[in-house]
Amino acid sequence: MQNVFKMRNFLVKQKIAIDLGTANTLVWVLGQGIVANEPTVVATSVDDNKVVAVGIEAKKMLGRTPESLIANRPMRDGVIADYQVTEAMLRYFISAACNAGGVTGKVMSHILRPDVMVCVPAGCTQVERRAALDATLSAGAAHAYLIDEPLAAAIGAEVPVSAPSGHMIIDSGGGSTEAAVISLGGVVVHKSVRVAGTKLDEAIIAFMKKKHNLIIGDTTAEDIKIKIGSAIKLPKEEKLEISGRDLVFGLPRTVTVTSTQVTEAIRSTLQLMVGAVKAVLEDTPPELAADIIDKGIIMSGGTSLLRNLDRFLTEETGVPAHVADEPLLCVVRGTGLVLENIELWKRSVTTKG
Repeated sequence: MQNVFKMRNFLVKQKIAIDLGTANTLVWVLGQGIVANEPTVVATSVDDNKVVAVGIEAKKMLGRTPESLIANRPMRDGVIADYQVTEAMLRYFISAACNAGGVTGKVMSHILRPDVMVCVPAGCTQVERRAALDATLSAGAAHAYLIDEPLAAAIGAEVPVSAPSGHMIIDSGGGSTEAAVISLGGVVVHKSVRVAGTKLDEAIIAFMKKKHNLIIGDTTAEDIKIKIGSAIKLPKEEKLEISGRDLVFGLPRTVTVTSTQVTEAIRSTLQLMVGAVKAVLEDTPPELAADIIDKGIIMSGGTSLLRNLDRFLTEETGVPAHVADEPLLCVVRGTGLVLENIELWKRSVTTKG
């Protein structure tokens, strides 16, 4: 009987933070830290729509599935595109998080469900927010909370968000780029564009098709971006051999791509991302603008790891930009910190409301 009470007491404290991204999903558990960092990919069977694989295993299936299986990304542009698949994926991650804390998913569902906080783009609609809440609750959460990604990223990057001073954060992941100015614990100005890492991949795919008459997949485009991609022209040009399917003859073919070509391919997409930053700077109050000039722009999210993106941003805006430490983890860490102090966060939201 004493063990039952101990288990019940443990479950009361079970809290899970989820960075539900277009490209990757990260999960944080109270007392455990980050327990999962996997691709946001789900493989389902065509016949009964049953989930076959999630995360890393499902990503290996992208573009390689037979007719009986479908592997896709249930998140698009930072928001839910396929509700049922997203719910199944959340159930998998919540169950895995509870297992990481020493509690089986079966016990969790029968005794007490955890509190879960999910981050969403600041620019998403009320319908999209409602979908994220409903999917989280349906996946096994007792209570579901939402937090804006720029605020979570700033907290995770150890920015003193509660200070009466302006801080600018850019969170650029797989599906969306969020630019926001934060002061006194809230978002003062923000702009969201649904252009980020995935659109850069699509730009590379379109370039390869137009320039080399070669059709490549998303995974190959991502590899090109990571290995030789750069926001500005590199002093020493780099080259990479890639394989794909010839557009004219339909046969496999290998071509050599240069870093200069990749920079050219992604420039127009990068300009759209910079446009969001400029729009925020134009709407920022003068006092906060002065703070941003002094402190610079902080960059987080996976796309911020693109080579020389900080230099490109500085050249385009005239404001110093630098990448946060471990930019991929900023949002989930910030979400976890807020969840640890959920009562304080609730009071601050009520006060602002």
